Amino acid sequence: MKKILLTSIVLFGSLLLGACGQSEQSNDIQVMTTFYPMYEFTKEVVGDEGQVELLIPAGTEAHDYEPSAKDVAKISDADALVYNSKELETWIPDLSQSISSEKTTLIEAASTIDLMPAGEEHDHEHEHEGAEAEHHHEHDPHVWVDPVMAITEVETIRDALSEKFPEKKATFEANAAAYIKELQALDAEYRAAFEGAKNKTFVTQHDAFAYLAHQYGLTQQAIAGLSPDIEPTPSRLAELKDFVDEHQVKVIYFEANASSKVAETLANETGVTLEVLNPLESLTKDQLTAGENYISVMKENLQALQLSIK
Repeated sequence: MKKILLTSIVLFGSLLLGACGQSEQSNDIQVMTTFYPMYEFTKEVVGDEGQVELLIPAGTEAHDYEPSAKDVAKISDADALVYNSKELETWIPDLSQSISSEKTTLIEAASTIDLMPAGEEHDHEHEHEGAEAEHHHEHDPHVWVDPVMAITEVETIRDALSEKFPEKKATFEANAAAYIKELQALDAEYRAAFEGAKNKTFVTQHDAFAYLAHQYGLTQQAIAGLSPDIEPTPSRLAELKDFVDEHQVKVIYFEANASSKVAETLANETGVTLEVLNPLESLTKDQLTAGENYISVMKENLQALQLSIK
C-alpha cells in the first residue's frame, strides 16, 4: 500500500514540476538531505560549491516521516539525495524505483558501515500492535551518534559527491578534511572522558546510543526501543526499576523533542535525576537559530553523560 501511495506521490510531483516549468538555471549543485545529521555532514563537504537543503523539517520525528508530493518534487529536481540508511529512511527503496537515477543520485551515508542487529532490549517493541508496529527495526540505524561512525559517513558523502562532480573533488576533499579534524577532536574528548571510568552504565529513554556506547566501552540500558514514541510494557518498567536499584543509577536520560512521560515515571519510582541526552535526529528551530550544530550538541551530550559515567 505504501509503495502505491509513494508512486502516486512521485507522479504527482513530476506533474507539479512540469507545471511550474524551469526556473533560472544555476551552476551550483543542488543536494537534498533527509534529516539533520545528514544535512550538516553534507553541508560541511559541499561548502560554497552548492545548495544543501534539509528535507525533514526541524523538530519532526525522522522515524515517522513519509515524503509528501512537494518533497518528492524537490528530490526529483535535486542532483543528489543524501540519507542515512534504508533501515531508517524505509521509503527509499520505493522512491528509487520512481525517480531518475541519472538526474538524482541517491547517497546512503551508512552504506560502508555494518549496522548492529537490533539488541535484545529492542524486542519489547514487538509487543505493540497496529501503527506502532511499523517502527520495528531489524538493525539499529543510529550510527551518526558515534563520532567515529560520523567520520565514516562524511567520507562516504565526500566520495559519492566527488564521483558525481569530479571537477569539484579537490574542494570536497579539503572541506571534508577540515570537518573530520573537528570530529576527531570530538572523539578524543569522549575517549579522555571515559577512560578509566568505573561506572560505565547509563539509562536512556530512547535506544539511540548503542554505537556510542560500543565505541567508548559503555553500557546503554534503554527504557523503550529504537523509536522514541514506543512505550515499554509494565513488565519492562519493573525490570528497569530493579536494574536502577541494583546498579545504583543516579541519572535517567530522556529526549527533549519527545515525550518524557515514561522516563519521568521511572525517575519518580526510583528517585533519580532526569537529564537530556540528544540523539540528534533533528534540532529545533530555536537550536538552529542559536547556532547549535552536531559538534556543540554532542559536547552537551558528553557533559550530560559524565553525570552518570564516573
